[in-house]
Amino acid sequence: MSLDGLAGITDTVLAWSDTPWFLLAIFALATLDGFFPPLPSESVVIAAAVLVATGSGPSLWWLIVAAAAGAFTGDVIAYHIGMLLPLERVPILNSPRGRRSLAWAESALERRAAVFIMSARFVPIGRVAVNMTAGAVRFPRPRFVLTAAVASVIWASYATVLGLAAGTYIESHLLVAVAGGVVLGIGLGFVLDAALSGLNRWFHARSERGRAPHTRVGDAFLRASEPPEVVHRSEGEVPEEGRAPGPDGRGQAH
Repeated sequence: MSLDGLAGITDTVLAWSDTPWFLLAIFALATLDGFFPPLPSESVVIAAAVLVATGSGPSLWWLIVAAAAGAFTGDVIAYHIGMLLPLERVPILNSPRGRRSLAWAESALERRAAVFIMSARFVPIGRVAVNMTAGAVRFPRPRFVLTAAVASVIWASYATVLGLAAGTYIESHLLVAVAGGVVLGIGLGFVLDAALSGLNRWFHARSERGRAPHTRVGDAFLRASEPPEVVHRSEGEVPEEGRAPGPDGRGQAH
């Protein structure tokens, strides 16, 4: 998308700042940007923060909520698109370089998933690629949802603070915002990874002592804190739902 096109979208959204459609437009744009990267959600949120700070439109808190909710929705959609995407039919991934890139992404998701997903949230095309890959390799949904939720809130808050602090400078220097966001995402990703590992050890320790009550919330956090496993599509593995029963009753690839 051209710079004129990006500016046109931004201007259109900002023109609705005093209408009920403003937050809905922010939400919709952030959602679409989660799986259709040409859309400029970062620049719109930053510009909206500048505008809101001048007294126009809703409060900054509602801006963060709308942007975070849209980012989370878009990331989850990208994840599910990846689950449905037949990687073996994507020519670029069937090349030696494509398989190496996929293997690297699989390894990164297994070793430092939170770092990988959270830092990618700040890269317009990177987040789409990472989230779709997470779905394609069957990265555990509970852990992805939790990580994407945290990343979305951090992303929306970061873009809003940038709009307040740097204003029009950042609007015309988005690469600076992206670089700063990646650094922030990496740092917070390490924190989240460590927190989930600690939470998992705590849950299992309580379970061994018979002191872990089973509740829906507790079970959800336990699933989200489990060490992630992925299907190694780069090595030719096919997910269970992509297999047909063989003569021995086991799944076999189509």
